[in-house]
Amino acid sequence: MPFVGTGFDTGLHIFAAVVLVATVAAAGIGFWKFHEVPIHQAHKNGHQQLTLITTLTWIGFIWHWVWVLAVIVAFVDAEQAIAKVRDIWKSEGNGSC
Repeated sequence: MPFVGTGFDTGLHIFAAVVLVATVAAAGIGFWKFHEVPIHQAHKNGHQQLTLITTLTWIGFIWHWVWVLAVIVAFVDAEQAIAKVRDIWKSEGNGSC
């Protein structure tokens, strides 16, 4: 076998270890940044439920479905959604008979 037991073999092992550590670190950092998207969105919009979104995001590290709730709360403007539902409700009630 070529390079076995030589300095080049050791160098390749060290290079492979560095690539492995860098890949795991990059994946971890990417996961962390992606996981904090709801918090950054809430800060950007001045969301009133910032504490709720932050808490749901942290709990989402354990239970991932909770993170989905944090995303929904962060990206949906509740006041605007309620106003649209109210307008739909009122418009259907006026002329549907």
